[in-house]
Amino acid sequence: MIPKQPAAVIEAVTPLIEGGRYPVRRVAGEDLVVEADVYKDGHDIVTAVLKWRQVSDEKWHETLMTPLVNDRWRATCSLFENATYEYTIEAWGDTFRSWQHEFRKKIEGGVLDLSSETIEGAHFIVGAAQRAAGTPDAERLEEIAKKIEAGTPAEVDQIAHWTELEALMASWPDRSQATEYKIPVVEAVCSQPPVEKPMRAAPKNTTSDATVSGAPGQLPGKAQEASLRYGYPRIEVDRERAKFAAWYEFFPRSAEGKPDSGSTFRDCLGRIDDAKAMGFDVIYFPPIHPIGITHRKGRNNAVKCEPGEPGVPYAIGNRHLGCPNGGGHKDIAPELGTFKDFDWLIKELHKRGMELAIDFAINSSPDHPYVADHPGWFYKRPDGTIKYAENPPKKYEDVYPLNFHNENWEALWDEMVSVILFWCKKKVRIFRVDNPHTKPVAFWEYLTGKVREKYPDTIFLSEAFTRPKMMKVLAKAGFQQSYTYFTWRNSKQELTEYFTELTQTEMVEYFRGNLFTNTPDILPFFLQHGGRPAFMIRAVLAATLSTVYGIYSGFELCENAALPNREEYADSEKYQFKGRDWNAPGNIKELVTKLNKIRNENRALHEYTNLKFYAAESDNVLFYGKMTPARDNIILAVVNLDPYRAHSAYLHVPVEEFGFLEGDTYQVHDLLSGERYLWRGSRNYIELDPFIRPAHIFRVRRWVSREQDFDYYL
Repeated sequence: MIPKQPAAVIEAVTPLIEGGRYPVRRVAGEDLVVEADVYKDGHDIVTAVLKWRQVSDEKWHETLMTPLVNDRWRATCSLFENATYEYTIEAWGDTFRSWQHEFRKKIEGGVLDLSSETIEGAHFIVGAAQRAAGTPDAERLEEIAKKIEAGTPAEVDQIAHWTELEALMASWPDRSQATEYKIPVVEAVCSQPPVEKPMRAAPKNTTSDATVSGAPGQLPGKAQEASLRYGYPRIEVDRERAKFAAWYEFFPRSAEGKPDSGSTFRDCLGRIDDAKAMGFDVIYFPPIHPIGITHRKGRNNAVKCEPGEPGVPYAIGNRHLGCPNGGGHKDIAPELGTFKDFDWLIKELHKRGMELAIDFAINSSPDHPYVADHPGWFYKRPDGTIKYAENPPKKYEDVYPLNFHNENWEALWDEMVSVILFWCKKKVRIFRVDNPHTKPVAFWEYLTGKVREKYPDTIFLSEAFTRPKMMKVLAKAGFQQSYTYFTWRNSKQELTEYFTELTQTEMVEYFRGNLFTNTPDILPFFLQHGGRPAFMIRAVLAATLSTVYGIYSGFELCENAALPNREEYADSEKYQFKGRDWNAPGNIKELVTKLNKIRNENRALHEYTNLKFYAAESDNVLFYGKMTPARDNIILAVVNLDPYRAHSAYLHVPVEEFGFLEGDTYQVHDLLSGERYLWRGSRNYIELDPFIRPAHIFRVRRWVSREQDFDYYL
């Protein structure tokens, strides 16, 4: 028996990540613009609609798609909730509009006998009345059908084009032969945790251009059966802070800047208030869990730890401390305080409109309860002993990595989910994930999916400085934000090419770059050698190229003491308490504060995909801008990329994009210095001395009138 075939073809749908394998990513309040090729056999006029709904809903929202050129169609939907949505396209041959068109062509062609065509038209209208049964539209459609039956060809043609009738027929179309776009998904049937949500229905009159993809990360040695199901592409809609935020990282044990003793959660408020004053809204703590004793590292990664040295927070776990939850990932290091102290700190942050992000580092010290309770979760040497972590030539004797492919991996995966859920209950909703690229992608898809089911407002930041394809697939699998290669992009060409890729290609559908200027692990050579100007340059770039950025404490103090020939801090805070004067001379706190104020007050800087690079007649000057769709907020940034010497350049301002004429005069207001300049036309001159002023951030204001002695600008 030949199965029922689709009546229309729907293909080349965008956006669609890996044939629908992964969700498109948006933020609540944003639109999703969907395009597709839609057509069918014959000469029928085609109608297509975009449909979308939350996955928990039965009823679809829908809007008509607009034909573009060459059978390409487009529609837009707005997504208001922090939830998972699904979307599809439905298309059908529009029998009424096709009849309407053919009837007029026959009249214009001189056909005299149109009695059969008249009956056909009335039949289509009666069909719509039947579909509208129980509504006021049904009676009106029946009345019009009778007028059609009784009319002359000229009258029928006139009635057929009544605006009222066209609206009624569009409201009650015949969709019995409609085609709905669905994607095929292979679901593995085994004990492996599912990585696809169950689909709603088997295929019925569907069309798809997607390729069938198997569940990723299938483990060797596991029996697999596959069943083919059909479903819809998904949209993960995140909350606003997933797209727009400023992160400030500090070690809570060094909050007070004491060189020889640690601080507690209760001592962190001063550091938090300083970060708040600078304009940061996310405070990020490295691991806050108990630290192991066995093989504890000392100052500057010394193999031997001297008495009183605090150890590395990433060597997580100490079952000997008598912590309430066993001394592992669900406990707090006693030297930082108690859960009561932690709850107090969370409340204080929320009072200030801020949030806490904590580190999810899947490391275990030799003293972690997992080692005693689940020794099979770890990598073993041939002699049966547990292997410690290595990244040659580095050795981490104080850390045991977990084996996500062990024989009891299901229990390990679920335990990791339970860790995140534990902290979510403690009102933590942001997690920076340490080295996710060293764990299976399928695991992250499983974990983030499970967490999102219960806490859809959770945000995961991927700390994966690794191969580009791995960074991308982690974002597809469930990370709302990702570290980037920004740290090592310094030249004009490097920055232009890299940020064009991040913001102007398919990557925008799933990847959001969080631009950290530095981390406890990374002190770039540019900062080591460029002095205070280098810190100012990188701050401006980070704050304006992306909507999400962060600094690790000490950046605002221009700390740049490094190990010889390495991108690592000397006397790293990872291994010891850090002494600091938080208001040391030469700091750039004023600049950072201005940058965050500029970001908050200018809507153009809240958008990720509106970045454009413009021409500057110097290889050392980067010129770029962002503006709102209505062009009522236009920001231009000009940055001297050379921290050692001044540079000048003629800029080519895209006045036509702003709606200006070439001869127009307009004002550029430098939001960093407060200075205002009148520019005319597209070619204008600037000079930037990195020791005095390494950058301009201009707001463009259009001259609108002169009244007495005052100029007015919008």
